[in-house]
Amino acid sequence: MSKRLQVLLDESELREIQRAARAQKMTVAKWVRQILREARSHESTGDVRKKLEVVRAAARYAYPTAEIDQMIAEIEGGYGVGDVA
Repeated sequence: MSKRLQVLLDESELREIQRAARAQKMTVAKWVRQILREARSHESTGDVRKKLEVVRAAARYAYPTAEIDQMIAEIEGGYGVGDVA
């Protein structure tokens, strides 16, 4: 079942939204629904403490690092190792 949402905007803000909707060839209502869906999809989900725990666990390990060009050269150099011609 659909529900109505009323939002009060300044005239200038409404004009900007109307312009944006026209540019997308949409009604204002459709444009607003789309923008709200996008905003919800970018919203962080999950437990922040759990995320920090995972990051801290990963930070306890030492990973090899180098300049990106050096790393790529080493990776590509290893592709032929063990190949029999």
